[in-house]
Amino acid sequence: MKLAHLVERLIFWSRWLLAPLYVGLIGVLVILIYKFGLEFVLMVSHVLNGNDHVFILDLLALLDLVLLANLLLIVLFSGYENFVSRIEAAEKSVDRPYWMGTVDFSGLKIKLIGSLVAISVIELLRDFIQLAEDEHATVGQALIWRVLIHLTFVVSGVLFAVMDWISDNRALKAKAHHN
Repeated sequence: MKLAHLVERLIFWSRWLLAPLYVGLIGVLVILIYKFGLEFVLMVSHVLNGNDHVFILDLLALLDLVLLANLLLIVLFSGYENFVSRIEAAEKSVDRPYWMGTVDFSGLKIKLIGSLVAISVIELLRDFIQLAEDEHATVGQALIWRVLIHLTFVVSGVLFAVMDWISDNRALKAKAHHN
């Protein structure tokens, strides 16, 4: 009995081994801020040089970084609260995100997939814009690629709607279950 209790306590406290990983994600956020700053300066230089087409690509790169940072925060908050401990410092804060503490593991997976799809769509949009500039692509090739990329956007949009619907239904069922 004593050995079983000791093993159970060890297993329970082992969740704290994840804490350094979450602190590492904070470091990654700092690196993303630095990368964002570099990309922002590059975008400003392109605008000053009158290169509007490249400006759009630079803007998409910035959006990509912001979505990636949002994804990291979702993993950081939800993962820490689901697997390590509640974030008590945020309990009474007016800045506490509304979803914090309500995203379970399944909801976290849906949010991750949604974020990854959004990042992927931005990358496809960048490719789509670059394809329009490609001098070596034949009209037929360019048209086929544009249609394929467009269909990918449509499918991604439908999947986003399905994921939102699943997430909303899960939230309604959870709320009904608690009441």
